[in-house]
Amino acid sequence: MEKKKKLTNRVIITLTILFISRIGIFIPIPGIDQTEINGSINQNAILNFLNIFSGGGFSTIGIFSLGIIPYINSSIITQLLVKIIPSLEEIQKNEGELGKQKISKITRYLTLTWAIIQSISISLWIKPHTFNWSLNFFLDSTLTLTTGSIIIMWFSEIITEYGIGNGASMLIFQNIISNIPKNIKNYSFNNFDNLVTTISILIACLLILIINIIIQDSKRKIEIISSRQLGEQNKLTAQNYIPLKLNQGGVMPIIFASATMALPQYATLNIQNLKNNLVINSILSNSFFYLFTYCILIILFSFFYSSIILNTNDMAENLQKVGASIPSIRPGQETIKYLKTIINKLTFIGSIFLFLIAQFPLIISKVAQINLLQGLGTTSLLILVGVAIDTAKQIQTYIISEQYDNIME
Repeated sequence: MEKKKKLTNRVIITLTILFISRIGIFIPIPGIDQTEINGSINQNAILNFLNIFSGGGFSTIGIFSLGIIPYINSSIITQLLVKIIPSLEEIQKNEGELGKQKISKITRYLTLTWAIIQSISISLWIKPHTFNWSLNFFLDSTLTLTTGSIIIMWFSEIITEYGIGNGASMLIFQNIISNIPKNIKNYSFNNFDNLVTTISILIACLLILIINIIIQDSKRKIEIISSRQLGEQNKLTAQNYIPLKLNQGGVMPIIFASATMALPQYATLNIQNLKNNLVINSILSNSFFYLFTYCILIILFSFFYSSIILNTNDMAENLQKVGASIPSIRPGQETIKYLKTIINKLTFIGSIFLFLIAQFPLIISKVAQINLLQGLGTTSLLILVGVAIDTAKQIQTYIISEQYDNIME
C-alpha cells in the first residue's frame, strides 16, 4: 500500500509542476506588442523552431519563455567537457554520488550563464516591438527571463528526483503536446472530402508512429559469458548480454541537423546583400543538395552523439573487471575493436532511418497536398514517442516492484 501511495505521490508531483510551468508561459512581460512579436516569429525559422519546444513561450515572451532549452544546452556542453577534460572525467567515473553532484553543479552554473546570454539576446531582439524601450525595461526583462529559466531547471530536477520520468523530457513533452490543438485548428480540411485520401494519410501517420517506436526500442544484444560459465555446458541466459540501441542519440541528431539547416534561412533575414541572399536561396531551393546535406548532418551528429554516450574502452575495461567476455573475442583491444565495429554499423543504420523518417512529412505534403504534420514534425514526434516509452517503462517498474514486495510479504 505504501508503494502504491508513493507512486501516486510521484504522479501528483509531476502533474502539479507541469501545470505550474505551463501557466508561467502565459504570464507575459509587460510593455511588449504581442501582435508584432507573433508576426516576427512566423518569419524566423530558428525562433519558430524553438517556439515549438517552449510550448509557445517565444510567441508570448512570458516569464518561462526560455523554458528548459538553456538547461539542455548546458547538459550537452557538460557532457562534451567531461569527455574533453580528463579531470572532469575522473570525477564522474571515480567519485560516485559526490562526483555526480559536482557535475550537476557545473551544469547549473552553465545553465545560469546560458540563460543570461539568451535573455540578453531576447531583450535586445524585442526592442522594436516594445511600447517604451528603456534601460530599466532591458534589465527587468533580462532578469525575469533568466529567473524563469532557473525555476524551470529546478522544476525539471524535482520531477526527475521525486516525480515520474526525466524532468527535462517531460517538460518538452508537455510543450509539444500543447501545440497540437492549435495546429489542428489551423488545418484546412478541404482535401479530406476524398475518403481514400483521408485513409491514406491516416495510414501514413500510423506508419510514422510505428517506425518511431521501433527505432526508439530497437537494440542489438551482444552476448557475454562470465569466467564461471567458461567450463560449463549451460547455455547463455537472456540476461547475459550488452544492449546496444540502434539509435543511441535519440532525437538529438535531428534537432542539431534541423537547427544547422535553419541557420542559412536565418542569415537571409539579416544579410542586406542581395547577391548573398540570392546565393543562399538558390542553394536551399535545390532539393537534392538540401536533402543530401541534411542526410550528411544527421549521420555526423549521430556518430558525434554516439561517441559521447558510449566509450568502448570503458566497456571493455568493465567487462574485464567483472570477469566477463564476448564469446570468440579476446579481452582487451580485440573487444574494443569489435564493439567499435558494431556501434559504428548501428549508428549508421540508425541515422539513415532517422533521415528517412524526417522525409515522411514532405512525402505526405506532396502526395496529399496538405501539411498534416505542420508544427509537429518528425523531430517532435520522435520526442513524444521516446518520452512516452521511457515514462511507461518507469511506471511499469514501480508497479512490478510493488507486486514483488506484496509477494515477499
